[in-house]
Amino acid sequence: MAEETKQTDETTPSPTTKKQKTMVEQSPDSEWPAAWLMPDGDCENQKAKNMREPNVPVTVAELKDIGICVWKEMTECSRGVAYAKNYWKLDASAYDYPAISVPWDPKDAVDPKLAQIRDDRGYSYADIITVHPEKLPSYDDKVKAFFEEHIHDAEEIRYILGGSGFFDVRNKKDEWVRIHIKAGDLMTLPEGIYHRFTVDEDDCIHAMRLFIGQPVWTPFNRPCEEHDSRKKYVEGFLEEKKTEE
Repeated sequence: MAEETKQTDETTPSPTTKKQKTMVEQSPDSEWPAAWLMPDGDCENQKAKNMREPNVPVTVAELKDIGICVWKEMTECSRGVAYAKNYWKLDASAYDYPAISVPWDPKDAVDPKLAQIRDDRGYSYADIITVHPEKLPSYDDKVKAFFEEHIHDAEEIRYILGGSGFFDVRNKKDEWVRIHIKAGDLMTLPEGIYHRFTVDEDDCIHAMRLFIGQPVWTPFNRPCEEHDSRKKYVEGFLEEKKTEE
């Protein structure tokens, strides 16, 4: 299509074009990991898929509604909260990463897409761990501890370099939604969301954890409804917005 041109008065100065920062686009819905509702009650085998019968898939739209948002840049989610859950699909197999590195300098990223996300979002600290019986001391105890329901007072960012596992998050009905994460998935969990993590039955996941500023390690186990981060999440994603008359 030919570009339209306008005649302008010679005395009118040309508008100054501000250079826009290039942001890494988040992945389309078709690339998001599979998610489904888990059965009610206790989870006897945390590493199994734990699907309902029949299976009840959870759509990307439903995930977005509890804070799982896809943006071309991080601004604000549809509920007006300046933090959200984001998702990108990267090619983790194209680059080499150590099995364990605590810390790992995110400036060492050679993947241009990862480097751009790092710069866009201001990640200044990272570490790399492998959750596997031969790589993680006290493996069984650690995997059990990861599965305790909790929140964090900052967003949680995970880039899966290899292997696979499950992030479980609570939906608006307080049901467990299981998200199957695999190599190449880079996602963030919003501050204050109830969640837990486990490896799957392959017993191996290789993951990078990214942080803005100092790393935040502390989990706050449920119940913690009075915690400021939980209140912020509830206000932003779970409470119905009042309509002005």
